[in-house]
Amino acid sequence: MTGTTGRTGRRRRTVITGLGVVAPTGVGADAYWKATKEGVSALGPVTREGCEALPLAVAGEVPGFDPSSLVEERFLVQTDRFSHFAMAAADMALRDAVMDAAAAGEYGIGVVTAAGSGGGEFGQRELQQLWGRGPRFVGPYQSIAWFYAASTGQISIRGGFKGPCGVVASDEAGGLDAFAHAARSIRGGAAAMVVGATEAPLAPYSVVCQLGYPELSRAVDPQQAYLPFTDRACGFVPAEGGAMFVAEEEDAARERGVTARAVVAGHAATFTGSADWAASREGLAHAIRGALAEAGAAPEEVDVVFADALGVPAADHAEALALADVLGPHAASVPVTAPKTGTGRAFCGAAALDVACAVLAMEHAVVPPTPNVTDVTGGLDLVTGHARPADLRTALVLSRGLLGSNSALVLRHGADARL
Repeated sequence: MTGTTGRTGRRRRTVITGLGVVAPTGVGADAYWKATKEGVSALGPVTREGCEALPLAVAGEVPGFDPSSLVEERFLVQTDRFSHFAMAAADMALRDAVMDAAAAGEYGIGVVTAAGSGGGEFGQRELQQLWGRGPRFVGPYQSIAWFYAASTGQISIRGGFKGPCGVVASDEAGGLDAFAHAARSIRGGAAAMVVGATEAPLAPYSVVCQLGYPELSRAVDPQQAYLPFTDRACGFVPAEGGAMFVAEEEDAARERGVTARAVVAGHAATFTGSADWAASREGLAHAIRGALAEAGAAPEEVDVVFADALGVPAADHAEALALADVLGPHAASVPVTAPKTGTGRAFCGAAALDVACAVLAMEHAVVPPTPNVTDVTGGLDLVTGHARPADLRTALVLSRGLLGSNSALVLRHGADARL
């Protein structure tokens, strides 16, 4: 099947049929969702070796992750922790989707991931070998393991996926932009795409690179370190982890008899630069309007917003204003949530985790709370304390990057798919 229409002559739509999660609050969608619905916070002291003397006290680490139990040794030695996360999460998503790669055809499945930090831990280790012992002690995989596209390459090689492959390097918002890339590939003829983002930015080298961000929280109390939309907001807490998905062409999913967990309905992105967070108001609003227009959704149809929630007062204020600009009076009553305050902000992986959370929230008809946050300012109906039951048919997921990218993704309930 090629072109922009399927066998029925209608436009080829993209649905999500599988998801896999590696997060500080749990490995696997079930563990992640249980913790997220209960408002569990996994933020804690930074424990990674080599970070003890660095001025970063709190992060969201994935505890007890054993890549050797999930990924073959020959792939482990070639790759960084961020790719270990991606391969493990991709396996979960493929199992969830009951995807038969052979049946999809040799070129039927592609892969697209997003990355912001790359393989910092692997790269640091090899550079230490270079300067401490000499070039003969640097492995050949140094040339690829650090690279942004490493996860895409390893997932495609490991799975034998020869469809359209790519990597999105568009700041943190790339975690949402990857879904637009996947949807375009599906409209262009791909049967399915493995899509998502994972990050592992907590190695010493990676942390040092982040210390230049004025938005980084330096708080030492995990419960006070990441409090967006409050008067006590003092920046964001970095994290590792992310999520991977199987996105399919709607008719192909129907023919396989699998359930559409959500519809990728609309997306738009803008760039407003990093000089002034106030400028993100207009850019984010423009992205929201574009995503709603592509989805054919009116502002009042949005049932829940998964906020970018940077934790910087100027940025939070701009996000609240952008929502008011587009949603109008509905902005004051639509539930808004930021589950990432319990996991930390895993750069591109944060947006992917929000997509996973949105899919699960629509399936379970409940809006998860925003951990640690109580005293909300800014006029948003931010869900705090406990999960809120709600009939969720349309979810709006937002993401902004520290360097000026803005992205919005609209998801529809899986029941709205024509399966």
